[in-house]
Amino acid sequence: MKITTPASAGTMESGDIMIEIESSDQREVEVVLKSSVANEFGKQIVATIRNAVEEFGLEYAVINAVDKGALDCTIRARVAAACQRATSSTAFDWGKNA
Repeated sequence: MKITTPASAGTMESGDIMIEIESSDQREVEVVLKSSVANEFGKQIVATIRNAVEEFGLEYAVINAVDKGALDCTIRARVAAACQRATSSTAFDWGKNA
């Protein structure tokens, strides 16, 4: 899918994550993570973000993530919402991975 507009989802509250998505000229998904627990969980957070973006079908994207202790399920939900907003898509199956 193609990003039509920059989009975001999430908050800066404890237990949440702010995801911002914008298009990129590179045919890859670049994830920029800011988190106080990046040393312990950074690789897992980035992997969760990449998997959620891949499932949505984005290839050209820059993802800026500011983590405040979000669980994997929250991360996936925020990425899915931001992807849907960025692509103006309404075709995402929210129950697919339930």
